[in-house]
Amino acid sequence: MTTNTQPSNSAFKREALAAIADFEQSPAPSLWPHLDKQKIVAEMRSRVNDPFKVNQGKQPFCGPASILFELIRKQPLRYVQVCRSLFEQGNFQAKTKQINTSTRLRQESKGDLQMGQADWLVLAALRDAENLLFPVDPDAPEMMRNLSGMTKSWEMKGWVREILGYEQVKYNHTYLLGDMRALQNAARVIEAGGVAFLLVTADGLLGQATPSKDDLPVALPNHWIALVGNVAIQKGTFGQHDSGHVSFDVFTWAKKMHVDVNEGPFERFLWGIVTGQSV
Repeated sequence: MTTNTQPSNSAFKREALAAIADFEQSPAPSLWPHLDKQKIVAEMRSRVNDPFKVNQGKQPFCGPASILFELIRKQPLRYVQVCRSLFEQGNFQAKTKQINTSTRLRQESKGDLQMGQADWLVLAALRDAENLLFPVDPDAPEMMRNLSGMTKSWEMKGWVREILGYEQVKYNHTYLLGDMRALQNAARVIEAGGVAFLLVTADGLLGQATPSKDDLPVALPNHWIALVGNVAIQKGTFGQHDSGHVSFDVFTWAKKMHVDVNEGPFERFLWGIVTGQSV
């Protein structure tokens, strides 16, 4: 099975770039005293032209960075509106909730942010507001509830609804649905215009070298990536364990990566998939 996604419509991109030009000329004051508007405007343009430039830098923002990537890729004008509202008003209206930034966050956003200012503006706002927006999901697996600092599945589901605006949002537990089947379902979702975010063990699934069995990292969920297409699934031979193979393209760490692995490592290092699609 192979799927591919289409790039953002050029007309949408032109609208977004025009909105950035309007924002650039706006005399409205900033609520972020230490951020540079011209840097933010330049970075917004670069990301509308190439969403793969979204960069979490050295901050633990992989979940919201994946959400931001898909927002720019699919709704570039909405992305510009979010950035402008945050910069000028300190908040923005999501689907059913208002995302507010604290005075502390705005005052302390200075110095080396370890990432671009335009990305910080949105990602820090999402992280700052997350606990108030999305209460802990008591039905989530215990490991997910206990891991500190990790973007949880219910937070990703909340952002898919509130930021990206998808009505039908699901978290597929791979230990229930099966890893290959979950990927197959995610491929169908993105082919239909939706989004899919994979929770993985980064060193295991995204490592550049193929480790020996003895060198495999401890398998813990620690990274969210956005599935962007080119999904190919080769089912294994009946009776031969882990004989299948998968490959697909993802967004992570400010670039497109191609994952090409056998069934065994894929099943070990994939933990779940959040999908969002229109009803």
